[in-house]
Amino acid sequence: MNSVIVELPNPLVVYFLAAFYTIVALFYTVIIKLKKRTSCSNTLVHMGKPHSLHWYNHLTFRAFRIAIWAACVMQVFIPTINNYLGLFTELLNPVVQTIGCCLMMLGFSLAIYCNLILDKSWRSGVDPNSKPGLVTHLIYARSRNPSYLGVATSQFGFFMAWPTIFSLVCLLVGLIALRIQIYLEEQFLLDLYKDEYKLYVENVPRYI
Repeated sequence: MNSVIVELPNPLVVYFLAAFYTIVALFYTVIIKLKKRTSCSNTLVHMGKPHSLHWYNHLTFRAFRIAIWAACVMQVFIPTINNYLGLFTELLNPVVQTIGCCLMMLGFSLAIYCNLILDKSWRSGVDPNSKPGLVTHLIYARSRNPSYLGVATSQFGFFMAWPTIFSLVCLLVGLIALRIQIYLEEQFLLDLYKDEYKLYVENVPRYI
């Protein structure tokens, strides 16, 4: 008996997903290298102490980013990958998939915008030896975590564009990882800036 081949009905979405996550990976690789040139620190990616909550959270997030990129690229060459990722065929809808792709681009654009605002204060993870400065202007005067909102928006869009058990797990794990990272950063900023950060928390919502 021949197995049923399950694949996305819109090949444009397949190519978009592969291109999108390749561009995201290249962007952060380049941006980290550029920021190192203008930063007093040569280390902009901080995973925390080995086997700490920070370390496990950063490792999990990194592993899932690699898995997402690999799955999207593999789908271009091996459409039958959907047979193993649990495609929700009943959720496939061209309009929903298009909205999902738009949300991915919107979320990524928001994250880039936030990176530009943070400038030299930008770090991946928490550097306990740094004093990055408390950024409270522009969009950070409206939300304390707009960059993470962008990441979450993009992750929601990914599930809409490619509704599978795999993308659903990535969404749930990603949201949990973001919440943990926000908690770690809040504790770090509270210890560092104390009353100034408390006042910021009182006047600006965590998300929106």
